[in-house]
Amino acid sequence: MITNSGRKEKLAWRVYATREEMGLSAAAYTEGLMTMLLEKQPEIRMIFAAAPSQNEMLAGLLHSPSIDWSRVTAFHMDEYLGLSAEAPQGFGRFLQERLLGRLPFKNVHYLQGQTENPEAECARYAALLQEAPIDICCLGIGENGHIAFNDPPVADFHDPVWVKPVELDDICRQQQVNDGCFASLDEVPTHALTLTIPALTSAAHMVCVVPARTKRDAVRRLLSEEATSEALPASILRHHPHAQLFLDSPSGMKNNG
Repeated sequence: MITNSGRKEKLAWRVYATREEMGLSAAAYTEGLMTMLLEKQPEIRMIFAAAPSQNEMLAGLLHSPSIDWSRVTAFHMDEYLGLSAEAPQGFGRFLQERLLGRLPFKNVHYLQGQTENPEAECARYAALLQEAPIDICCLGIGENGHIAFNDPPVADFHDPVWVKPVELDDICRQQQVNDGCFASLDEVPTHALTLTIPALTSAAHMVCVVPARTKRDAVRRLLSEEATSEALPASILRHHPHAQLFLDSPSGMKNNG
């Protein structure tokens, strides 16, 4: 059940009574986009976020009876640097276990966080992303307002590159503990590879799923502050022509916008 909805500039948002309703509605919306696009073109290219906030949406997509996954190429949007390939916190592994490794995708391209040459890995992945347009980007928003690992200190709305190495800020790293991914801040890697804001917003459609009380302040700022700013990287969504924001009751506000 939708309990509230509205628009902030170009960004449409909806609040659902429960997290499950939010995730399943986001999955149904994404499924509809995919079906529409596949009726008009031979294949589609998608970017996926890897985070607990996406669990319900990914589960909904996994069980879709109508998507022809053999016509879908997938990317993920960020990866820790230096984390073991076997570590359960790895973002590629997260998506592989929940979606990418369980369906017959045409292609799945993973960021290699174990690289000894981050700049070369960024260039490799950017070249893959730029081979053809990105159709859909499925993302979340961090507690500090980040999208992917574009934290406020490194976010650049006009970034000249599509993938870059970054240092993670403390709020971002603490979020990984809050989400239950790591037991303590000391365990969270300090650096990562991330798609930049221009890479993410190049997608024709953006589906943003943001549950939980811990995200409420970021959502409030996104939907109430007058100016867009790299101090709140997610505010760029307000200028995207086809962006939808899905919230649950804890993350949403009664008087957003």
